[in-house]
Amino acid sequence: MSADGTNKKIIEMKAPDGAPVRPPAAVESRPAETKPARNNRRRILLMAAVPALLAVVGGYFWLTGGNYASTDNAYVQQAKVTLTSDVGGRIVEVDVGENQHVKTGDLLFRIESAPYRIALAQAEAGLASARLQVEQLRAAYQQALSTRKVATDKNDFEARNLQRQQDLLKKGVTTAAAFDTAQNDAQGAEQALAQAEQNVASAKAALGGDPEMTPDKHPLVLSALARRDQAALDLKNTDVFAPADGIVVQTGSLKVGQYVSSPQAMPTAVMGLIEDGDSWVEANFKETDLARMQVGAKATVSFDAYPGRRFAAEVQSIGAGTGAEFALLPAQNATGNWIKVVQRVPVRLRITDPDASMTLRSGLSSSVSVDLRTNAGSAAAATKP
Repeated sequence: MSADGTNKKIIEMKAPDGAPVRPPAAVESRPAETKPARNNRRRILLMAAVPALLAVVGGYFWLTGGNYASTDNAYVQQAKVTLTSDVGGRIVEVDVGENQHVKTGDLLFRIESAPYRIALAQAEAGLASARLQVEQLRAAYQQALSTRKVATDKNDFEARNLQRQQDLLKKGVTTAAAFDTAQNDAQGAEQALAQAEQNVASAKAALGGDPEMTPDKHPLVLSALARRDQAALDLKNTDVFAPADGIVVQTGSLKVGQYVSSPQAMPTAVMGLIEDGDSWVEANFKETDLARMQVGAKATVSFDAYPGRRFAAEVQSIGAGTGAEFALLPAQNATGNWIKVVQRVPVRLRITDPDASMTLRSGLSSSVSVDLRTNAGSAAAATKP
């Protein structure tokens, strides 16, 4: 028995040569740590770490959350042009297909031009006839001037003759009948002169009050010129060209032999054109996000079609009203069952990233985040009285 009261059994060990071997020193055994104690320690660490992590994450979002406004209610917009024909007629040639890229001035389709060539020939004939009428009016004016000259000379002669007959009647040399005849002739000459003056004034008015004007400035000729130019324009418009670079769409119904109505009768949309180089993102932000948003604020844009990529942008303009204000049927809130709904305002963003060389399609979904700290100083200055 040892000093501490425990029984220790000593086994004598010998070496092969018979020499005694000293046994190893006794090792005091330690009680092993139990599994429940380890689980309690882990539980305590976990309970302390989770609130700390939540506090850190919440603090980060609390500090930075008010500096950005984000929305995924955003879409790519591009300039769209609806193409119609300026003249009516039957289509005789189609030179484009669906989703084909065209350049400015490329021929899209052609309308039968024969009726418009005939109309142009008629207009040119009408122009020639108008010029001939003006020349006739100029000749009539010259004739009226000649007639007035004859009437003036006749009136002067009859006036002198009447004076002679009056002098002779006073001397008793002539008869009263001769004097009456001279007086009647003088009155007739005077009336003829008045009629000639009226004819001259009428002929001058027919020339627009300016007998020296050139024929092409006369109203008759100007009207004929306008009809000729309109006929020439209609003939030119039988060939429809692309007004800008872009991609033509909705050409499936454009077929040779199809009749296109003129705009005066009923405008017919023939196809659409989505222009190149004019793309923007229209994001619908909540009205509560607009307090600090300014034109020129920096932003980032990502597109669902290009996952994992973000592009720099800036706010180009902020809508003048909510989307509901420009709806075809605006909401009527003057009812008893009115419920307040957060309105959204369209904000246009321009992509400024020089590496944004991807192809954007109109209507693509996107996500936008605007840095509200941009132009914060100018926004604060604008709110000062």
